[in-house]
Amino acid sequence: MTLGVLAAAGFATSFVLNRGMSLSGGSWMWTASLRYLFMVVPMAALVAVRGGLPAVLRSLRARPARWLLWSTIGFGLFYAPLAWASQAGAGWLVASTWQLVIVAGIAIGALGGDRVPLRTVLVSVLIVIGVVLTQLEHAGDTGAATAFTVVVPVAIAAVAYPLGNRMLLGTDGLDGVQRTLAMTLGSLPLWLVLAAAAGATAGPPSGGQLLQCAVVALFSGVLATTLFFRATDLVRDRPAALGAVEATQAVEVPFTLLGEALLLGVAAPAPVGWVGLALILVGLCVHALGHGPADGDAVPAVAPEAAEDLVPPVPLAQDVGGAGRR
Repeated sequence: MTLGVLAAAGFATSFVLNRGMSLSGGSWMWTASLRYLFMVVPMAALVAVRGGLPAVLRSLRARPARWLLWSTIGFGLFYAPLAWASQAGAGWLVASTWQLVIVAGIAIGALGGDRVPLRTVLVSVLIVIGVVLTQLEHAGDTGAATAFTVVVPVAIAAVAYPLGNRMLLGTDGLDGVQRTLAMTLGSLPLWLVLAAAAGATAGPPSGGQLLQCAVVALFSGVLATTLFFRATDLVRDRPAALGAVEATQAVEVPFTLLGEALLLGVAAPAPVGWVGLALILVGLCVHALGHGPADGDAVPAVAPEAAEDLVPPVPLAQDVGGAGRR
């Protein structure tokens, strides 16, 4: 549980620092592209130390089109819209809206033939209500148009991430860490194009943006992922404990709120916003803790290490097929 909470704190750095870079005038295109460009070397080193680099390279050579397409969707159309949304709303608002990924995972699973229990649907509705409440507060403060510019890109990201990851889940037997590196490499063409566009339109990134992107890549993209993998590996054969560890990722939202309050001076949510956040956290915890011994003590079909940056893990019926986390 401690490792899971530390991982959630690391994942929250994406939302906090992305918003900070936006407020300081940094281009969202640099924010998005630099995060993944900076991830290549540490992720390659991590996979190499674990002896998994040859398998990643073999898979990329054998299926280049597959990795290019679904990595661009799963990572590119996931993180670029999140970076763009950070221009319009506070990090905690983006983080709370991001929980729509749970609903997207359920929809994708249902389309793929998964049975979705009524309880799962009802809890997901609770999460959506929570997101709506946070957006109502935001719309009341800054206008419905601004709230709309947060919801639309984050909704696109919430669909693209599970879709891309699901299509690559289990490819050539790669585990979560290997898949994260493979998807990072597979999405490189997009990040290089985006970086070129940023250079042409906004000029080079500032030293501050370079530093903050490096921090996000290290803490959210590499360290937090490793901590979360370790936590889930420790309890992977104990479904109830695994669900409890997964539930810790719900605290990404309050961690983001706290980080923004300390670093950016963002005001705390109004009462309706707190109610919305509470509903989101309760819904996520119920989702994660819903699978235990009563479910037959079976390990979820999707390996716990299949989680990636900025996504709360969910049971099979809602699983988003995440590759290595954020």
